[in-house]
Amino acid sequence: MPTSSIYNYRKVNDRVITGGQPTEEQLRAAAAAEGVQAVINLAVHNPEHSLPDEGGVVRAAGMEYHHIPVDWGNPLETDFAEFEKAIGEVGGRKVLIHCAANFRVTAFFGLYALKNLGWTEAEAEAFRAPIWQGSDYPVWEEFIRMMRAKILAGKG
Repeated sequence: MPTSSIYNYRKVNDRVITGGQPTEEQLRAAAAAEGVQAVINLAVHNPEHSLPDEGGVVRAAGMEYHHIPVDWGNPLETDFAEFEKAIGEVGGRKVLIHCAANFRVTAFFGLYALKNLGWTEAEAEAFRAPIWQGSDYPVWEEFIRMMRAKILAGKG
């Protein structure tokens, strides 16, 4: 089962793919068939939706595992800093970045790319838009606005 079958799958480039919660089979296939070497999980553990031992599955498949549980109701700047650190630790290796439905990830990766990869605001929004279209999450919209302003002020 390819990673493209992961819920809300988005391919950033040949090195970075994002999505919602993958199954154990999708994680194993990511390593074996697609050469993914690391997984970054931004979802909090939820027994109804999370794998019982995702870290164990990922490590058993030979991949590095980073878990940054971002509270859906309260995303923090420190969460974003941890995300940046994890991306740095992954380096140039192929990575699958996921959360429950790819909302947290598309928000964080868009901000990361704006800050670190030379993306424009429009490119970051275009990456996020297909996942977020039609949604209304004021806490997240405010977080994204605040982080975008800090990132752009730092570039000035």
